[in-house]
Amino acid sequence: MANNVSRDVSQDQSSVAQARKPWYAFATVAAGRFVRFASRVTKHGGSALPGKVVEKIDPGFLTRTLGQLPLGVVLVSGTNGKTTTTRMVASMLSDLGLKVFTNPTGSNFVRGVVSALLTEVTLGGKLDADIAVLELDEAYAVHFVKQVKPRYALLLNVMRDQLDRFGEIDTTAKLLSHVAAATTGTVVLNREDPRIAALAAKAPAGTTVRYFGLADDLRHYFPSDDDMATTVSVEGVAGPLPSEREAAAGTAELPADVTLTAVGDHKATFQMDGQDYTTDVKLEGVYNLYNAAAALAVVRAVMQDNAAASKATAAADACAVSADELIAAVSRVTPAFGRGEVIDVNGSPVELLLVKNPMGFRLSLASFDPANADTMIAINDEYADGRDMSWLWDVDFTSLRASGVAMVSGVRAWDMALRLGYDQVPVADTNTDLEQAVTAFVNANPGTRKHIYCTYTAMLKTRAVLGRITEVRDAGVGK
Repeated sequence: MANNVSRDVSQDQSSVAQARKPWYAFATVAAGRFVRFASRVTKHGGSALPGKVVEKIDPGFLTRTLGQLPLGVVLVSGTNGKTTTTRMVASMLSDLGLKVFTNPTGSNFVRGVVSALLTEVTLGGKLDADIAVLELDEAYAVHFVKQVKPRYALLLNVMRDQLDRFGEIDTTAKLLSHVAAATTGTVVLNREDPRIAALAAKAPAGTTVRYFGLADDLRHYFPSDDDMATTVSVEGVAGPLPSEREAAAGTAELPADVTLTAVGDHKATFQMDGQDYTTDVKLEGVYNLYNAAAALAVVRAVMQDNAAASKATAAADACAVSADELIAAVSRVTPAFGRGEVIDVNGSPVELLLVKNPMGFRLSLASFDPANADTMIAINDEYADGRDMSWLWDVDFTSLRASGVAMVSGVRAWDMALRLGYDQVPVADTNTDLEQAVTAFVNANPGTRKHIYCTYTAMLKTRAVLGRITEVRDAGVGK
């Protein structure tokens, strides 16, 4: 199918693909790869440095390169679930026969996308792909759409996250509105998040709006930010989210292209066109099942559009995938690295659980039973984590009272230990040296399941430490 996809590239894409091409553009990729090589040898600059250099010397590189794609770009953004959902969409489209370019490790700034492109294009700048599926940070998505108009946008949710960067959540919603306004084909929105659903009004004329949603009895699992209540002042059970969502009243009547109707242990039921489809899944956590509904909605849009564009060719039958094929594709998706990823260490399944805001942490705690498992929490406050850790006080940790927390680590380990103390959660050990802490934690109690809740940079460091202890898979799509 990848060789038969429609090559109907719009005139707009063709023109931007040639824009701002300097005379020395033939050397752009070589220069970027040299910078990447030098940064690795010297261990300076980080993985985004090549992208930063290319942005400086050849500002049109991103536009020209992605402008080659016959099916355009799928842009995924929102507060929670970007990396996991991007992986799902890319994996499913690849499974269905398309050649997919993506940024699989969560490097979601514009220069991170450029750096990822440098690993895939030829020295002449050719990208062998049909479509790009890109995760973009909410703020950097605004800069991205000024250079590349996505054909598809998948906007997940708006929650308080990195308040030192974004401020209040209405600011984040405004950032995402620029993405909706720039999308040329289809915008897929979360029906259950009022701020996201409202972005339908921002979609330009001619752009299709679709929704993914939840059955009524599942809405309590996924609160909007307005539903969140502090748990220090209000005693409650853990993981439990408000049973009623007033904010949903205005969006309940919106038709969802894909609806998550039931969840179970590695099992989910999705409704499409009025019919339920139940499947086993490899994903961990109830929140990832809702991400799967989002991924299904945008993949369905891509495949339906491509089938329509190819109806006069032999590719039509190949592109017109059935609901059963879509469900089979989602059943084969594995967790993104650090997002419910399970790594075996000396017979113990170690689950890495990324946490970065109140809703994400609460959903993780509700999804992973602490009974018969050891728990570790690692909190850093680097730029990628967000400097403001006050959000930890809006997480209910009382579900950990019975089991306790075996290890607390990271730069803000003592802050985390204090927060647990206020919820009367016993802490066995606190160690700010993350490498020492991870090593001690995973080697204790062999055979016992282990949960490590960690912020982004703590997750990267934890994964690196585990890589020195046991085999850790590659972070790429399908690996």
